[in-house]
Amino acid sequence: MDAHPDSRLVRDYLDALKHQRRLSPATLRNYGGALELLLGLLKATPLRTLEPSQVRRFMALLHARGLGPRSLALTLSAWRGCFRWLVRHRGFRVNPAVGIRAPKAPRPLPKALSVEAAQRLFQEEKHSTPELARDAAMFELLYSSGLRLGELVALNVDDGRLDLQQGEVTVTGKGSKTRTVPIGSKARESLQRWLSSRNQLAAPAEKALFVGGRGKRISPAMVGARLRAWARRRGLVEHVHPHMLRHSFASHLLQSSQDLRAVQEMLGHASISTTQVYTHLDFQALAKVYDAAHPRAKKK
Repeated sequence: MDAHPDSRLVRDYLDALKHQRRLSPATLRNYGGALELLLGLLKATPLRTLEPSQVRRFMALLHARGLGPRSLALTLSAWRGCFRWLVRHRGFRVNPAVGIRAPKAPRPLPKALSVEAAQRLFQEEKHSTPELARDAAMFELLYSSGLRLGELVALNVDDGRLDLQQGEVTVTGKGSKTRTVPIGSKARESLQRWLSSRNQLAAPAEKALFVGGRGKRISPAMVGARLRAWARRRGLVEHVHPHMLRHSFASHLLQSSQDLRAVQEMLGHASISTTQVYTHLDFQALAKVYDAAHPRAKKK
């Protein structure tokens, strides 16, 4: 990136994203990679001279190199955002990426456990160690309240956000939006068991609700690894990961309640269209029932 004469402008933009919008490190890396692609395609040509026709040509070139629709959309979004900032803060005249669209990618449906698989995952057993009590509490809370993995690991033990008496937890999700969601009775019981044994694992003065082997806040990677092992021990063939429990929460709640707005609120989705993907999951389940049960659907 440093070889291009305008690399400093790109670094300034990425610094602005980091400190003003507080984007995650992964998102910043994605934006940085996309803008590095642009500078490489431009070679020594200044950013200020880029035309919409060149942006289209670059998109076609990247597509020919094997970039898929989702990668192209992310790349184009990064370019558009950078030029928007350059127009506002560095005196650029126009944004050449405005109005140019990347090819649409088919939106994959989120994978959710069946109700039966979820029951197997959470079948009753004696959790004889603090680690198993912690795991049960984490997984029950993910499924009970539809938390994101980052929201789960960020919880603290004494900040008032976890209220087992009222049966609710308050989390801060994407876009720094705070929401309060209910906790089911099974999850509350698991959390009580974990809290009674947490001091056996937690380091002194550690604030995190869930801690790892060294007594410090548990890492997202460790939560995923523990859940995979937990699912394998119960004979589940699916690749079970923490976000699948959030998907399962949404799908099962929607099947039972049919209340899309309530599910949207509990998931913390900014747009109802994001939540509507779970209606397709519900339809798939209904379609399977139809194929199995309807007399005119059965194969002869």
